Formats: sequence, structure tokens, C-alpha cells
Amino acid sequence: MAAKKSTWAKFPHEAKAFDQSGDKLKKAWPSLHAGDCEPFPDDKRAAALIKAASKAAPKGMDAATLAEALQDAWRAFHRGDFQQAYEAGSALGPVGASVACKALAIHATHLVDDENEQLARYEQAGKLAEAAIAALPDEANSHYRYAHAMGRYSQGISIAKALKMGLATKVRKALEATLELAPKHAEAHTALGLYHAEIISKIGALVGGMTYGAKASEAEKHLATALKLTPDSPIAHFEHGNLLLLLHGDKKEDAAATAYEKAGKLKPNDAMEKLDADFAKGQLE
Repeated sequence: MAAKKSTWAKFPHEAKAFDQSGDKLKKAWPSLHAGDCEPFPDDKRAAALIKAASKAAPKGMDAATLAEALQDAWRAFHRGDFQQAYEAGSALGPVGASVACKALAIHATHLVDDENEQLARYEQAGKLAEAAIAALPDEANSHYRYAHAMGRYSQGISIAKALKMGLATKVRKALEATLELAPKHAEAHTALGLYHAEIISKIGALVGGMTYGAKASEAEKHLATALKLTPDSPIAHFEHGNLLLLLHGDKKEDAAATAYEKAGKLKPNDAMEKLDADFAKGQLE
């Protein structure tokens, strides 16, 4: 099911602060993509994507044109025009899947209220990512976008149901593939930490460890790595708070609140981080 144009709620804040027009994008890129290790889409990168994707690359598009298209799609994402980012990225097929999937999933998480519509969007992002994995298996974010979308989908249908469907194992393998290709992928470390914590929380440490290899020590290790790699990322601190509650419950309620407070106070680099920070603040109300 494709995302419906009519249901794209607008980014509810002033986007001017997140303008990355012209050369601003390249300058800000290291900060904007510290969490997902997405390479800057210059001409050289675009040429490599075209070569790697082969028949799945956009027809009749040279490297310079593709680079410009990808940069514009990412500019749209960072300023909060998630619909434009999704449509521009998906129009490029697998080589645009990274920005398309991210736009679709982030918008669904923060700006879609209907749970069925959220699930449909996560499914759509997962399908786009599967096509990217097939065409660009050596790209870390081909695997990560799948893990992120289907991880969110799993949370939406309940972790227990996701385990029965085998989604948890697929998500874990996708995250492991991500980290094999990009060991400093902070968002993948965060997601893998949550994978361990959520399984332990739902089915217990003994069964979770024996059946799915879930360990509290691994959860904490991955979150610590993510925080070290991206200390200024709202999502890393927010998910750290979630992990504390999953593993320790009320005993770590104050520490979790501190993590949420930290996330909410960080200065956002783009629209996604603004939404993440606002969501963290909301947990304290």
C-alpha cells in the first residue's frame, strides 16, 4: 500500500531554521547524518550508486543529475517536507530508498495518528528497503531502513505478535548486517539495544536469551555506544530512557526521566530531531 498523499500532515514548526539550501547541506551533513552514516550524495557517490544498482538505477540519469536529485530530496527531509522527500526519493527507485524510507517512517511515527495508517506506511517503507537490499546489498542503510521500518511495525502490532511472525529475527539480522557494513552506525546500535531490551521485557531474560539471544548487557552496551557516537542526538537519549524502563521498570524511573529531559533540551539539527525532542518532552508531562 503506497502512502496516501491526502494524509501527509505538515511539519508543525517553522522550517526556516532547518533550511539547507545550496552549500549549507554539505557543510551540515556530518552533523545531520552522524546517526545513520549516510554518505553525502555528491557526483562521485551518485556515480557509485548508479554502477552498483545497475539495472535498478534510474534510467537515463547521469551522476550529476542524480546527485542533485538526492540532495534536493534530503533538503526536503531535513526541513520537514516529508512528503516531498518521500516522493522524490521513491521516484529514484532503490538509489533513493534511503531518504524515501526515512521520510515515510519518521512522518508515520510523529505525524500520523491513525494506527492502521502508521502500520501501512511502515510496511511500505519496509518494501522499499527490501528493494534497496536486493539492488544495493553493500549499502548499510539498505539494511537499516528495513530494520527501522519493520521494528516500528513490530512495536505497532505488539512485540509478542512480531515474535510469532518471525519479524524480530529479521530485524535483528538487518541490524547486524548494518553494523557489519558500518560499525559506527549509531542509530543501528540504538535499535539493536532496544531489540534486546524489548524481548527481555516481553518474554523474560531466560527465554529471551535462550530463544533470541537477548541479553541485558548487550542492550546496555549498544545504547552506550550510540550515546558515545552521538551525544547530541535526541533519539539516542530518548531511547536510553526507554531502555532503562524496559530493563528495570520503576526502579529506573528517575533515570529515564533524566534521559527524556536531556533529549528534550538538545538543540535539534533538523525537523526529525525537533520532532524527537518534542516527543521526549511529552513523556515528562
